[in-house]
Amino acid sequence: MEMLLFHVWALLALIPFPGATEEIFEVSVWPDQALVKLGQSLMVNCSTTCPDPGPSGIETFLKKTQVDRGTQWKEFLLEDVTENSILQCFFSCAGIQKDTSLDITVYQPPEQVILELQPAWVAMDEAFTVKCHVPSVAPLENLTLTLLQGNQELHRKNFMSLAVDSQRAEVTIHVKAQREDDRCNFSCRAELDLSSHGGGLFHSSSATKVLRIFEFSQSPQIWVSPLLEIGMAEAVSCELSRVFPAREVMFHMFLGDQELSPFVSWKGDTAWANATVRAMETGDQELSCLVSLGPMEQKRREPVHVYSFPPPILEIEELYPLAGTDINVTCSGHVLTSPSPTLRLKGAPDLPAPGEPAWLLLTTREEDNGRNFSCEASLEVQGQRLIKTTAMQLHVLYKPRLEESDCPGNQTWVKGTEQMLACVPKGNPTPALVCTWNGMIFNLDLPQKATQNHTGTYCCTATNHLGSVSKDIAVVVQGPDEGISSTIFIIVIVALGVGVITIALYLNYRPCKTERRKLPYRQKEKNKEEESQFAVQRAERCNAHNC
Repeated sequence: MEMLLFHVWALLALIPFPGATEEIFEVSVWPDQALVKLGQSLMVNCSTTCPDPGPSGIETFLKKTQVDRGTQWKEFLLEDVTENSILQCFFSCAGIQKDTSLDITVYQPPEQVILELQPAWVAMDEAFTVKCHVPSVAPLENLTLTLLQGNQELHRKNFMSLAVDSQRAEVTIHVKAQREDDRCNFSCRAELDLSSHGGGLFHSSSATKVLRIFEFSQSPQIWVSPLLEIGMAEAVSCELSRVFPAREVMFHMFLGDQELSPFVSWKGDTAWANATVRAMETGDQELSCLVSLGPMEQKRREPVHVYSFPPPILEIEELYPLAGTDINVTCSGHVLTSPSPTLRLKGAPDLPAPGEPAWLLLTTREEDNGRNFSCEASLEVQGQRLIKTTAMQLHVLYKPRLEESDCPGNQTWVKGTEQMLACVPKGNPTPALVCTWNGMIFNLDLPQKATQNHTGTYCCTATNHLGSVSKDIAVVVQGPDEGISSTIFIIVIVALGVGVITIALYLNYRPCKTERRKLPYRQKEKNKEEESQFAVQRAERCNAHNC
């Protein structure tokens, strides 16, 4: 199609106009505006209106080849066009030479657009650089570079004022880092507009770059006890404050060469790591915490001392002795404790010499059952006093007993009320208690509704593997009124007795200046007092026999 248009144009150019002469001729070139992609070829036609032209051709430094010709035209192929140039087309006619020129513009689309963020991680409030360049593009005066943050335009630059022969274009800006810029996308768009040369619009974009903002102005802090006991689990932690973004902080914790497995947490602008450490060697060691965020890292160290202090050893010669048995109780330090601890045995009369065990010789009694013994060891480590205690309980075995305080021999029940036989045996091991009534085993666990039939004597036997003991318990069942009357009568008798005793004391210890009464009168008072006491005793006996 291009060749067809050219031949039509050439034929029209050869048609003579009325009045045309050899002296008046024209020289023309096709195309009248040449836009060639870098390295491509261009077909050029040079023609004239002279009916009988003389010498003709084109002048250019480009590689050219004549591919066709006619009486009034010539066609050339320009190959590997890499530079802008001006081509001259000339014809001579009747000794007169005329020429015309063709501006050839070479273009190269922005196929590669490179964006750089320097640095990729930026400290907050520090400046970072956004740079965009296109390695090869032409013509530069038609190029526009636009820097974008997300979809927002940061900066636009064109190159109208740059030298045409320069084939490198770039734009650079400096921006102050803000926290809200973290994880923002940056890109660069290049546009080559060739509409002024009869061409189209070419555009290309760079790969997206992500900017990271950080704040890391504080040193990490380690929380650990200066003393660690060998083999014991201890909690340690490492904390970093005023850090952003806190959720991305990484922690590495070590005790000597032993790496720990921390659990990392964060809140606001603070991040911390908790770990459990178990030291396996005694002596001075170092706990270290390495904290990193992006390109930044800081390390903190804390000295610790690892010691060995197992609990003291408490030995009771016999934990379950019989009452009256002689036993030894010994308190000694563990062999792995260094240096030797100071020992104290609870109940021992004297403190032992340093490094020596504490001991106690004990003759067991029933009261010693359930007695707790404690062995205390104290050790000074790095200026601190440490104390550990081991405790044990002694169990003294003895035969059963049925004491009056816990198993009274006379018990009174109120008729119609819920009652249980009150009897708790003593002994170790705890005795089994069986009570019989009228030849039958009496239920000690189930409350009984008291009736007159429950009156009688109950035989109770307490037994453990050391022996047994028996006791008779007399139970009396009274009516509700009887119980109240008896109680009131006892209260009255007791009150009378107290009154009589008070009067007697008063008469015996009144002031010496008071004239003493005559002997017959005093003998009479004494007789009254004896009668009152006899009345009280009689009332008590009557109440006991349900008179």
